[in-house]
Amino acid sequence: MELEQEIHKAGGFLNLDLLARQVVEGFISGLHKSPFHGFSAEFAEHKVYNQGESTRHIDWKLFAKTDKLYTKRYEEETNLRCHLILDNSASMHFPEKRRQSLVDLNKIGFSVLASACLMQILKKQRDAVGLSIYSDSYEYYAPEKGSERHRRMLLNVLEETLDRRKKGTETATYTYLHQIAEKMKRRSLIFFFTDMFQDEVEEEKLFEALRHLKYNKHELVLFHVLDKTKEFNFEFGKEPRRFTDVETGEKIDLYADNVKDNYRQQVDAYFAQLKLKCAQYGIKYVPADINESFNKILSTYLVERQKFV
Repeated sequence: MELEQEIHKAGGFLNLDLLARQVVEGFISGLHKSPFHGFSAEFAEHKVYNQGESTRHIDWKLFAKTDKLYTKRYEEETNLRCHLILDNSASMHFPEKRRQSLVDLNKIGFSVLASACLMQILKKQRDAVGLSIYSDSYEYYAPEKGSERHRRMLLNVLEETLDRRKKGTETATYTYLHQIAEKMKRRSLIFFFTDMFQDEVEEEKLFEALRHLKYNKHELVLFHVLDKTKEFNFEFGKEPRRFTDVETGEKIDLYADNVKDNYRQQVDAYFAQLKLKCAQYGIKYVPADINESFNKILSTYLVERQKFV
């Protein structure tokens, strides 16, 4: 809480790396009370022993404490390749913020900090990480690597992403996902942060691109990033408002209360359809509300990692 207040007073991110470390450390400390009890504070140096492996590196002292078998991990060892994909289109910069803070994030701010947190926990696990960012162009690509220098380079790119304001232009997401899929030759765990803002025709093309990402036996997690208060519950008060499509620039004046119920029904049906379609394509669908903590993001990583390695 003190960290949140400090950042809130400062009006923005003090240091993305520092903030990610604070979030991850808080998450790890809570694992003792969660279903992931096996992931102790020492998990950065150990991995769960799998039957058939050599017993040479088993940590018997840790076994005496936990009654579970772990093998010691070494600096150069990498068990998993992870690739982060960030949708940086104009709609991801909603709600508009002059400065980001932990207690007041927009969708791109949430996605950037969530990515930094995943990179921090990947570092603890000695895993390799890559990054792709797109908007109305393919802004950035870096392949999966495990070095500290590489991680710091990616953090710098993430920080720069927050500083770039997006103009209201439409984004052909599927085009860039196909390009990313072509670059990724080795099996990886992919985390995709997007708000899924596209029309019905674009959605079909998007899922074809997601199938392409799955082609080389990659595992794909889609974090559906949204501001639930505004984009799902449609809480905009009782005063008349002008709503502007952040990508097309179209405007409409209305009373939010007059359309709220109908809006919720349609959005709820759309989200249910997305979830069903993801299940059909073997994609893990995870709603990510920007008003909540990052625990769901990090817990998803732990669950998927256990299945992947």
